[in-house]
Amino acid sequence: MPDTARPQVLKRPRARDTRQPKLALGLLPDLVGYNLRKAQIAVFQNFQSAVAPHDITPGQFGVLILICENQGLSQSELGTAVGIDRSTMVAVIDRLESRGWVVRAPSPNDRRSYALELSAEGAALVEELIPRVRAHERAMVKDLSKGEQAVLIDLLTRIARTG
Repeated sequence: MPDTARPQVLKRPRARDTRQPKLALGLLPDLVGYNLRKAQIAVFQNFQSAVAPHDITPGQFGVLILICENQGLSQSELGTAVGIDRSTMVAVIDRLESRGWVVRAPSPNDRRSYALELSAEGAALVEELIPRVRAHERAMVKDLSKGEQAVLIDLLTRIARTG
């Protein structure tokens, strides 16, 4: 007996909606810390692109600049300037020294500490990175006027003092 039933139509699975659902953020957008963190992530990611292929972090770059501008600086003075504890500062300098960018020299003023200096390679790296970092900064603030940039820096500095 012939099958007179309608042929079965194969149903294709429905395409999944791949759009991300809009997340409810609650009070997060009103928090300074949340917005600072989002901005920090954007700045760090752009910084990494700007200084590639050198594999250097913004913090390491800052340390190199401080040593460059203050040859003979002690690790303790440097740690105080960047706001990190002694053991963390030792690890940072160990890393920079292992990469050949920083030299620990005996301190002429205190036999218990080292005077930090850039190596020739470290000084060349800083000179190469400065224009890249300046371009990175311009890209990050391109939507801000000079006045807004100054206000932002002032506000961030004031927040940092409360910490």
